[in-house]
Amino acid sequence: MKKIVIFDLDGTLLNTIADLATATNQALEHFGFPTHPTDAYRFFVGNGINKLFERALPEGERTEEQILRIRSRFLPYYNEHNADLSTPYPGIPEVLHILQSHGILLAVASNKYQSATEKLISHYFPTLRFEMVLGQREGIPVKPDPTIVNDILHATGLSVTDALYVGDSGVDMQTALQAGVDAVGVTWGFRPRTELEAFHPKAIINQAEELLTLCGLNGL
Repeated sequence: MKKIVIFDLDGTLLNTIADLATATNQALEHFGFPTHPTDAYRFFVGNGINKLFERALPEGERTEEQILRIRSRFLPYYNEHNADLSTPYPGIPEVLHILQSHGILLAVASNKYQSATEKLISHYFPTLRFEMVLGQREGIPVKPDPTIVNDILHATGLSVTDALYVGDSGVDMQTALQAGVDAVGVTWGFRPRTELEAFHPKAIINQAEELLTLCGLNGL
């Protein structure tokens, strides 16, 4: 039985794409740049917000100066509106409660900036205990660098064989691979199944309750 499950946030625990798209589009529009349909943002996110802005900007405008301008407009808006349209994926709250009730630890490893990661977890999962909630932190490399997973395992005193890492993207599958932990890809998130398959994770699941079996528990 696994002792800890480490979750990606966006596209794995929460469908946050509408709030991310709205916040980025209002910043782009403010500075006179074209906006994008919400669905396009599924391929912009996943590598931290600066990379999101770089991908959202027109090709000839992807400079550090323009990224910082978009960031300056995005952050105050998103900090206020990041829970307007976001929602947990079906079955996620129930599965998290079952895992915790069986003594399996929960943690979050996200490329979303730290304060927003903490806010969303506390807002949507107020009755759950997460051993660690880590987002993008100053001076720490973002996923797929395995540092974030290594930090969680070090803090909890657990080994790579104790852990399951769950995410919706190739970035997540690479993170797990580089950290040496078993990876589980989820098909309900932002990226296509083929992106997950390319990294040969331990499993690819279509429903949240399938996690219980992978952790050695019975279903819902």
